[in-house]
Amino acid sequence: MTIARYSRPEMTAIWSPETKFRIWFEIEAHAADAMAELGIIPKDAAKKIWEKGKAAKFDVARIDAIEAEVKHDVIAFLTHLSEIIGPEARYVHAGMTSSDVLDTCLNVQLVRAADLLIADVDALLAALKRRAIEHKLTPTVGRSHGIHAEPTTFGLKLAYAYAEFARARERLVAARKEVATCAISGAVGTFAQVDPRVEAHVAKAMGLTVEPVSTQIIPRDRHAMYFATLGVVASSIERLATEIRHLQRTEVLEAEEFFSEKQKGSSAMPHKRNPVLSENLTGLARMVRAYALPAMEDVVLWHERDISHSSVERMIGPDATVTLDFALARLASIIDRLVVYPAAMQKNLDKLGGLIHSQRVLIALTQKGMSRDDAYRLVQRNAMKVWGGDSDFLSLLKADKDVHAKLSDKELEANFNLDHHFKHIDTIFKRVFGSN
Repeated sequence: MTIARYSRPEMTAIWSPETKFRIWFEIEAHAADAMAELGIIPKDAAKKIWEKGKAAKFDVARIDAIEAEVKHDVIAFLTHLSEIIGPEARYVHAGMTSSDVLDTCLNVQLVRAADLLIADVDALLAALKRRAIEHKLTPTVGRSHGIHAEPTTFGLKLAYAYAEFARARERLVAARKEVATCAISGAVGTFAQVDPRVEAHVAKAMGLTVEPVSTQIIPRDRHAMYFATLGVVASSIERLATEIRHLQRTEVLEAEEFFSEKQKGSSAMPHKRNPVLSENLTGLARMVRAYALPAMEDVVLWHERDISHSSVERMIGPDATVTLDFALARLASIIDRLVVYPAAMQKNLDKLGGLIHSQRVLIALTQKGMSRDDAYRLVQRNAMKVWGGDSDFLSLLKADKDVHAKLSDKELEANFNLDHHFKHIDTIFKRVFGSN
């Protein structure tokens, strides 16, 4: 069940009973139109089904009450629909089975949800691009294993994320296409009681394509891929959220979430400014990923159909899409208002006394004819002294007679130029963002 705290109204509305019953009606009404054109039912009946159903407001409480008695949701809806339409209701659902309505409706909802999620990613991409360009050449330290490695830029960190979410968008588009199918094939999917042309008409009217072969249900490998895609997108959200959480740590404090004037970080400690939004995204990502597994298990059904997948989809359909929609919007807001501290980034770059340039010195020594093993040993022995707090790296290298035999002071100093690390940033940005 979706939670209001982590929901946005437009996505939630897709999964409301009112929306569901309206889609059910549209499927039935479009099918009636096709049957009328084929001469299976009177055209006047199809017209009245549309007119009366379109103007009606479906009574959710009434449908629930009928279902409590008949123990079948589609029959309960059709019973209520007959109360609205009158005698012409006998032509509704002719030759169709419940799964024709349920599965086609679910796919309509998943397509609409995908459209919102794609729009969410677009908003996130816009925020990432703006901030990446803003900090394209803001120096910061790159870390491997959480330890200072070599210099990078904060803009490049955001460019990584942009490229990842550009891939996420492509995956969502593909997932949307794969799940956008319609099945109006009747019991066990043979079209024995309903003409395939009815399915083609409904599919076109609902913005879907026909399911090539259905076994009374639309095959659930399509849905498994859809929810797996949502899980991958959620993992990308968590990756970026985790980066922000680490950067906001007090010992690092290179960037932090925006902290509003009246915001409070702790009930006990008034000084606290915690990365609560990013932590929240980490938790929400876990939930979206968790929905992928039951979707995969839904692929395996008995013979032409069973309903072991039904209860799963009633839960994961709304929950996964609503949660991911909220998470993407929250992440876009975090990036848009992220507070960045270039001075702190520079301070951290300088923290290890120049050790971030060790590889350049290593390469310079090998280019002077020294073996890589010997060069590595000389650089490392000086680097370890810096870790011990003896001095700065450049001074130690200048004082090392073995190093100085190969590299002059001027040559050593040239290898401590920060700009060297950024000479290909433009190339990377063009790959990610194009000529812009």
